[in-house]
Amino acid sequence: MSTIPHSLQSVFDWIDAHRQEAIVDLQRLVQQPSVSAQKIGLDECAQLTVDLMHNDGLDATAYPTPDGPPCVIGHMPSPSSNKTLLAYAHYDVQPVEPVEKWTYPPYSAHIAEGRLWGRGATDNKSGVLAFVKAAKAWLQTTGELPVGVKFIFEGEEEIGSIHLGPFIEANPELVQADAMHCLDGGVHPSAMTPDIDLGLKSVLFFELIARGANADIHSLNAPLVPQPAWELLRALNTLVDENRRVLIDGWYEGLWELGDEEMEQLEANAQRLDLNSLKQEWGIEEFALGREGVEALKARAYEPTCNIAGLTSGYQGPGSKTIVPNEARAKLDMRLPPLIDPEKAVERLRNHLIAHGFGHIEVKLLGGMPEPPYKISVKEDISQAIIRAATLVFGAPPVINGVSAEGTILKHVWMPTVLTGFAQPDCNLHAPDESIDLDHYIKGIKYAAAIMWEYGNHE
Repeated sequence: MSTIPHSLQSVFDWIDAHRQEAIVDLQRLVQQPSVSAQKIGLDECAQLTVDLMHNDGLDATAYPTPDGPPCVIGHMPSPSSNKTLLAYAHYDVQPVEPVEKWTYPPYSAHIAEGRLWGRGATDNKSGVLAFVKAAKAWLQTTGELPVGVKFIFEGEEEIGSIHLGPFIEANPELVQADAMHCLDGGVHPSAMTPDIDLGLKSVLFFELIARGANADIHSLNAPLVPQPAWELLRALNTLVDENRRVLIDGWYEGLWELGDEEMEQLEANAQRLDLNSLKQEWGIEEFALGREGVEALKARAYEPTCNIAGLTSGYQGPGSKTIVPNEARAKLDMRLPPLIDPEKAVERLRNHLIAHGFGHIEVKLLGGMPEPPYKISVKEDISQAIIRAATLVFGAPPVINGVSAEGTILKHVWMPTVLTGFAQPDCNLHAPDESIDLDHYIKGIKYAAAIMWEYGNHE
């Protein structure tokens, strides 16, 4: 393990000594509902976040966004560093349903088995407070932060950051910085050290809607009326082949070409990681298309995807119902690796459907036009700072991945950005019984503090 500098060790000691304070504040934040999909408790959670930051001596303001929840932003300059780091997290959470599947009430923030249980415990309220408590620890031990830090905590990440983009476009000076990092990830289940993602796969969310008659029709008349369900299935079948290659003309235009740097990362991860543990976790015997090792990791990080997330039409209840449904819908997400252009992708999708005789099927974008994908080098200052910090705090090098997510801000204010995190693999984010291991949470605060130190003190 690397030697910990004296000032950073003092910060770590302070974090350990104030462990209970960090846990109590996380309980308060988790106990406040903040479901963006249902517009529940967002204003209240933003104000609570501001209050917690003010209690810890940090600058914070809840900025209103047009038609959206507040965006909490603060700025703590550093007299000893000319660099500024943007710390991104989100205070909104997923819906709690199905409530009956929870062992403890989803907003109880109950502590048991060394964990804090509740919606948002991992995703992403512990990430919010990791930044806050790390900054407080620096102020309490040295009187200043080792790097200037801007905080931005938004309230719509779980539904695609719908109003964040326009807000940033109108107020770019609030987030301008030298680099950004997000604590919205976890540790790799095999290595048990943080995943580090050096880029973004943009996500195109849309719904395909096929319509027929003006109402459901008795199936005796099936020979005479449109059949939207079959039309939709035939349309979906034109999008990808049996090897999952997207069949839309021009889809791969501009796709990032892997160089030596990316291949070295993939090969190192393939040697180090136990991919069989993922198969066991998912309950499968093999990866799709028989992929293994480097090919499996390469596909996950860099391959364009076309995924059907939901498919519905007609009667779904018990027994039978003899109808021709008048509508069929499919929800899809298509992940666009660097450097596929989202706007061109949407245009190509529409043209593809028209060319194959499905121009009558509606393409409805969900969440608006996605942010463009990006990729940064492992050699960037922020990349190296986070790699050093992860190694120092977790005692072993992190797992360096190709690309993952977070790019709404970058659409309007560009800066090199890294996604990382500290949550344990079985945190159940987006599912019942979400939890954060309290030791991981405290280690996450140290991780945030170490990133501030490493980025502020190294070129």
